[in-house]
Amino acid sequence: MRTRMLALTSAVCGAALLGAAALPASASGSPSGSAQEPETDADAGVVTAAELLAEVRACSRISKGRYRTDSGSAKATVPVCGTRDAVFWKADMDIDCDGRKTRACNRKTDPYFLPETAFQSSRGEPLDSAALPHVVVPGPSKVWDYRKSGLTGGSVVAVVYRDRVRYGVIGDTGPTGIIGEASYAMAKALGIDPDPSTGGAESGVTYIAFKNSRISPIESRARAQSRGAALAREFVGRS
Repeated sequence: MRTRMLALTSAVCGAALLGAAALPASASGSPSGSAQEPETDADAGVVTAAELLAEVRACSRISKGRYRTDSGSAKATVPVCGTRDAVFWKADMDIDCDGRKTRACNRKTDPYFLPETAFQSSRGEPLDSAALPHVVVPGPSKVWDYRKSGLTGGSVVAVVYRDRVRYGVIGDTGPTGIIGEASYAMAKALGIDPDPSTGGAESGVTYIAFKNSRISPIESRARAQSRGAALAREFVGRS
């Protein structure tokens, strides 16, 4: 679980709090930093970013309040919205590098690095944020409790940025008042700078978490991809 003190400067806050080139299906044992071919839109499934965004244009708010995108944000502006089959929010992307220590994610690359994640791999180990595309949800609070929305660790998520769609899972939890964070690997897969200190995206990221969609093992990129593509087709009415 992320319990870092959110005292970053505004320059770092705007970018520094979440993917990856194509890696093996089970990311738990995958080395980070190895050269791989980048994912393509064909790899991500037939559903386009435009199709997914069309389904989340209107917000039926399910959160009791709104979230800040960074600790230094003046106002809480991001609601969590719901449909029959999914939960979504539109925010920035900060970089989560917590979990397994790798060349990309460690105390030198990320001063707020934590060696654990809220959810663990099938081996009982912290997730590898450098290899596994995953999303961080706010810890349960009066504003919103992800568990009451049919979500948990391993629930499948589609993340949309510009014209790219990438699939992953819920892999970690964050501060109860902040939203908009994903792993190093997810940022890299979306073409977002994954550097945990200077990377991220200031806005324009849409997160769509599918209800009751948990995959196992949580670290299987192949299962997240295939399940995500199928759920996305159902979501846009292609099933």
